[in-house]
Amino acid sequence: MANFFLDNKDLKYHLSHPLMRKIVELKERGFAEKDLYDYAPQNFEDAMDSYQRVMEIIGQVCADVIAPNAEGVDKEGPRVENDRVIYASGTVENMNAVNAAGLSGLTLPRRFKGLNFPLLCFVMANEMVARADASFENIWGLQDCAETLNEFASEEQKMKYLTWVSEGATCAMDLTEPDAGSDLGAVMLKATWSEERQTWLLNGVKRFITNGDGDISLVLARTEEGTKDARGLSMLVHDRRNGGMKVRRIENKLGIKGSPTCELVFTDAPAELVGDRKMGLIKYVMSLMNAARLGIAAQSTGLCEAAYREALKYAQEREQFGKPIIKFAAVSEMLKNMEAKTIASRALLYETARFVDIYKQLTHISHDRALEAEERQEMKFYNRLADGFTPLAKMFASEYANEVAYDSIQIHGGSGYMKDYACERLYRDARIMNIYEGTTQLQVVAAINHVTKGTYLEQIMRYEEVEHSEATKAMAEKLVELRKVYEQVVERVESLDKETAGYKDFHSRRLVEIAGYIIISHILLRQADEMAEEYLNPTKIFVKYASKKITEAASYINESEGSDVELFR
Repeated sequence: MANFFLDNKDLKYHLSHPLMRKIVELKERGFAEKDLYDYAPQNFEDAMDSYQRVMEIIGQVCADVIAPNAEGVDKEGPRVENDRVIYASGTVENMNAVNAAGLSGLTLPRRFKGLNFPLLCFVMANEMVARADASFENIWGLQDCAETLNEFASEEQKMKYLTWVSEGATCAMDLTEPDAGSDLGAVMLKATWSEERQTWLLNGVKRFITNGDGDISLVLARTEEGTKDARGLSMLVHDRRNGGMKVRRIENKLGIKGSPTCELVFTDAPAELVGDRKMGLIKYVMSLMNAARLGIAAQSTGLCEAAYREALKYAQEREQFGKPIIKFAAVSEMLKNMEAKTIASRALLYETARFVDIYKQLTHISHDRALEAEERQEMKFYNRLADGFTPLAKMFASEYANEVAYDSIQIHGGSGYMKDYACERLYRDARIMNIYEGTTQLQVVAAINHVTKGTYLEQIMRYEEVEHSEATKAMAEKLVELRKVYEQVVERVESLDKETAGYKDFHSRRLVEIAGYIIISHILLRQADEMAEEYLNPTKIFVKYASKKITEAASYINESEGSDVELFR
C-alpha cells in the first residue's frame, strides 16, 4: 500500500504553508537546543526536513501496519478480563509499530524525551492514522492529554508523566458520568484528601470513557464538599499502576470497535491534583476539550479521505452497461463533491491548527518570560481565532465525514452494504464523530458567540484583502457578495432577537454554517492561487456548493418571523 503521506498532495501542501516558518521559530525559540540534543534542528530548513521525514515514517506505518489490521481489529475488538482491557491483537501490533518507530511524544519538549514538533504535525499524524483506522486514532491520538499536563502540571508531574508518554504510555480523559454527559458541571465523582496516605482518593463511576484503561488518566472530580456546580470541580491525574480503578465493562458500539469505550469504577484510587483546585472544568477541561475537538476534526478528515478513496477505486473498477460506473455523470458528480468536501475539511482543519499552534507556543513562552506588548497582542489575536475556528473545524469535518461515508456506500451500491467492503466499516465509524467531544449542536453553541462578536466577519474581511489570480478572481468577488448576505442576516437575527427571546438560538446553526462556508471558500481560494492545477476545480465545486447552501439558509432566515420560534418548541 502506498505511503499515506507521500500519496496525499494536500498534506505536503499544508506542511509547507508560509506560516510554518513563524510556528517553527516559536516552537524552537531561536533553535536554542541545537547544541543540547543531537536530533534538535539547526535551522528552519533542518526542522522542516525532520517533519517531512517523520511524516513519511508515520505514513508508512499507517500503510503497512495499521490499515491492513483495521478489518481484523473491527471484528475482534477489545474485551475485559480481570477488570482490565485486553486490546485486539491488531491494536497491540499497531501500538508496537508506532512505539518502535519512536512516534510517541510527538509535540512534547525534548527534556521529556519528546520530539518537540508543532501541533500541526501531530494533527497531520492523527489524520493519517484515522485514514488507516479511526478506532486506533482514538487510542493513539489521546496522547494529546499530555499537552494539557505540559501546560498546567507541576515540573515534577511533567517529568514523571510526559516522559512516560514519550516512551509509549497510553492516555485517557475521564470526564463523563452516567448522569453527566455534555453537562460536565454535574460531575459527582468525589476526590477526597487523605491525610493518612498524603494523596487524593477518587471514588465514583465514569462512563463512555475512550481508552478508559489507559496508563495515565486525567480525571474531572469534585474536590469541594457540598458543591453541585463547576466551581467544585478539579482536575487530577491517575496513574494506573497505583490501582484503585477497575473496568466494569466495555460498551458494545455501532462503530470504532477497536477503541475500548469503558465504564470505570474508582475505589480509593490515588491521584494527584493538577494545577489549582476548583479550576478543573473552568480552565483545564476547556483546554483539554479544545484539543480533543481538533483531534476529532483530524479523525473526521482522515475518514473522509479513506471513504473517498474507497469509492473512487470501486467506481473505476466496477463496470455496468459496458463501461466503468465512474463514466456515468451521476456517479462522477458524487465523487467530485466528495473530493471537494474532503479537501475543504482539510483546509479548515490545518488553518485552525496553525492558529492554535501560534497561540499555544506564545502561551508556553509566557510561562518562561514576560511577553513583549506586541507578543501579548499576537497571543490574544490567535487565541480568539483558535477559539472561533476550533468548533467550526470539528463541526464541518465531522458532518462531512458522515456525508462522504454515506456517499461511499451509495457508489458501491448493494455491495457497499456488505461487510466485504471497507466502506461499511467507515460508515459505522463516522457516525460517532459529530456526537462525541461535543455534538454538532454544542459546536454551534460555542461558535455563535464568534458570529455575534464579529470574529468570523473580521477574519473574512482579512481574507478579502488577499489579491487573487485571474483564475479565482470571479469566485473571490462572489464571496464578497456572500459576505454581504451574511452581514445582512446576522443583523436581521440580532434585531428580531430583541423582540422575540430565543430567535437567535433558533437560527444559530444557519448563521454559523454561513460563516463557515465563506471561510472555507476563502482558504480554498488561496490554495487554488498557489497550486491551481491541483485545487482549482475542487475549489470551484465547493464555492458553488457553498453559495447554494448560503442562499438556502439566508432565504430561510429572511422569510422567518419571531412566531416561528414557537413552532419548534
